[in-house]
Amino acid sequence: MKSPPPFRSKAKTQAWPSWYLTVPKVAVALLLCLLVALLWLLRQNEAEEQRATLIADVLWFEQNVRFHLDGNAEQLQQLAIDLALSTDDTQLFRTRARHILRNSPELMQIRWEDTSGTALDALPAPAPGAKDHAQHGADEATEARTREMAKKLGTAVYSDVQTGASGASFTLHVPVNSGGRLRGEIVGVYSLDSLLMHLTPWWLAEKYQIRLLDENGNALASKSSVAPVDPLLSYKLPFDPPGYGLLFHVTAYKVAGSVAQALIATLILILAGAVLLSLWVVRGLIQRRLKAEQALRSEHAFRKAMEDSLTVGMRARDLEGRITYANPAFCHMVGFSEEELVDHLPPMPYWAPEEMERSEAMLRAVLAGRAPGEGFELRFMRKNGERFDALVYEAPLIDADGEHTGWMASILDVTARNQAEEIARQQHEKLQFTSRLVTMGEMASTLAHELNQPLAAIASYNTGCLNKLESGDYTEDELREALGKLGVQAQRAGHIIRRVHDFVRKSEPKLAPCDLAEVIEDSIGFIDAVAKNRNVLIVREIQGMRPELMADRVMLEQVLLNLMRNGIEAMDEAPPERRLLTITLRRVDNQMQIRVIDRGSGIPPEVQARLFTPLFSTKSEGMGMGLNICRSIIEFHHGRLWLEPNPAGGSVFVINLPILASTPAP
Repeated sequence: MKSPPPFRSKAKTQAWPSWYLTVPKVAVALLLCLLVALLWLLRQNEAEEQRATLIADVLWFEQNVRFHLDGNAEQLQQLAIDLALSTDDTQLFRTRARHILRNSPELMQIRWEDTSGTALDALPAPAPGAKDHAQHGADEATEARTREMAKKLGTAVYSDVQTGASGASFTLHVPVNSGGRLRGEIVGVYSLDSLLMHLTPWWLAEKYQIRLLDENGNALASKSSVAPVDPLLSYKLPFDPPGYGLLFHVTAYKVAGSVAQALIATLILILAGAVLLSLWVVRGLIQRRLKAEQALRSEHAFRKAMEDSLTVGMRARDLEGRITYANPAFCHMVGFSEEELVDHLPPMPYWAPEEMERSEAMLRAVLAGRAPGEGFELRFMRKNGERFDALVYEAPLIDADGEHTGWMASILDVTARNQAEEIARQQHEKLQFTSRLVTMGEMASTLAHELNQPLAAIASYNTGCLNKLESGDYTEDELREALGKLGVQAQRAGHIIRRVHDFVRKSEPKLAPCDLAEVIEDSIGFIDAVAKNRNVLIVREIQGMRPELMADRVMLEQVLLNLMRNGIEAMDEAPPERRLLTITLRRVDNQMQIRVIDRGSGIPPEVQARLFTPLFSTKSEGMGMGLNICRSIIEFHHGRLWLEPNPAGGSVFVINLPILASTPAP
């Protein structure tokens, strides 16, 4: 799997203009206006359609009423003609009037009157003791005027609306002429309530309130007393005949809306709300995205400035070892440009040919996840062929989803550091050698005295042998014994010289198994004469069953010799009975511990803090390198050297050396 390279923008991302967010808002506002206008137009269209339906229904109703009134008028006129020609007037009137009343329930009564207005017959007949219509509610003047008009015109004439106890009504007067002479008239009596009740169909009554109004707007009759829901949707139409200012006033009970239109309008409103909500959400997302992009640009600019200012080389590789990123410091370090390095697969152009095998092995270890946590060193080659030492630290490269996509390396050019360390190592070795020479110089008189003893013994044994040989009085056993003792003294002198030679010679550190007890004994052998000259007693406390350590024997002897000599010198001013130098050796956990204990005046706390600092010395003639060299040697052996105060007075130098350590730190 190839991992994407780290984010590196080639062009600066521009922030969105403000009108990018304004245009959708304006578009949505226009959409809402259009939707409101559309709904208003639909409502207006629906209202117009409802009004047209209302007008059509009113016209139909008016025509239906007119048709019934005209039909009744024709039947009454035909009855008048037949009565003028008939000899049995009463029977004819009753038969025909009964038929007309049965087919026209809107007629309340049909009367046959003479020329003076007296009723000759009437159906239905008035109840006994009850007044007829003319006497019960009709206006005599109105009736007389209508009768006179019918006589003059010779045709049917409607009267004005008359109100009485039984409600509003009007009459139809049809003259009966026989031989050119008026014999009377047929009068049909209409009740407005009965007219509306019988001539208004049920479906029309369910939709509208129908009222008859006079010329002053007063309601004379009504189909229903229930108030309409929407009184604005109404229509007026003249009621003629009978006329005289009568009006049909029809008002819709409710506006019958279209279910489909209401559903569409509801869906449109829901859609508009959803669009607004989605735009609001998108607005929030866009704002967060703009903030994130701005933060990303700032972060990228910060990281770019940080990368450009780094002197540490940064290099990213994917899981196949392909380079996906290299910062300017690394490009400058190897002399190759970023374009030359990115997407390059192993072997890399900066691998030195002599280090090719080791570089490939380290690459396999890194890709397998076995890169040393403390880093590793490789020798790289610049583009111009120059070699340099690189210290590499590898770490897993994890993306935003937590996936392992490769490895990120921090690379340091440690060529100058290694050179400085090598120079420091060589100087340190010279200082160690110089220190040993100084130590031997200071101990020269003691060593001369120590060598004089075996040399004097050799000279004495040699003189004795010569005397025996000259006298001739000897045996072979006597000569063999004297020569044997001479050889022992010669070996003793040679051992002293060899030990001094090994101590002062300059050589590379050599780790070999050694017994610390023997190291302590040899060190005491060097310093014993000095201790005796200063009346110092050296006491050994060495634990049995000691494990061997991998160490440089001469370097440890140098440390012990330096510490014992410092301890002996520290007790110069102490009373003779306190001049005791104790050397202990014991095991503490997985370490061997050596303690050099003196009983001198001790070291002040302000001096202890600087005791192991280079060039610091409490001696006027000291170089200030002894304890610093001692600590370096112990650390070379992965151990520790520190100072503790002696509770009995004086100082205790403690050395801890790990038993399991077999190789020194590089």
